[in-house]
Amino acid sequence: MGSDESKVKRPQQVFTLVVEVGRKTGDGLPDKATGAALMIYASGVDEAEAVRETVAILKQADLAPLDVSGYGTLDEREAAGDEIDPEERELMQRALDENSVIVAQMTPFYD
Repeated sequence: MGSDESKVKRPQQVFTLVVEVGRKTGDGLPDKATGAALMIYASGVDEAEAVRETVAILKQADLAPLDVSGYGTLDEREAAGDEIDPEERELMQRALDENSVIVAQMTPFYD
């Protein structure tokens, strides 16, 4: 007992995250922007894994993640009364199917 093989594999879920990013050379944000908020759908066995994967991918893309807020899974968001449109559900399903991180929206910040 106690071997890794005895552990039950937890299913992947999709988490909704909002990541605030600062400026960094080559980040692709608009010239006068001071940063941005990214709405992201990320897969993971738990929210912590989804956050770690998201931050790693954003850093690889020359973005500078500053803060991550988690808004839960589809089920958690529905239980909280969020209305989730078909396009959003489609992006969430794609993140799950591809075990990926999908940036659904980017909102630049200006001073």
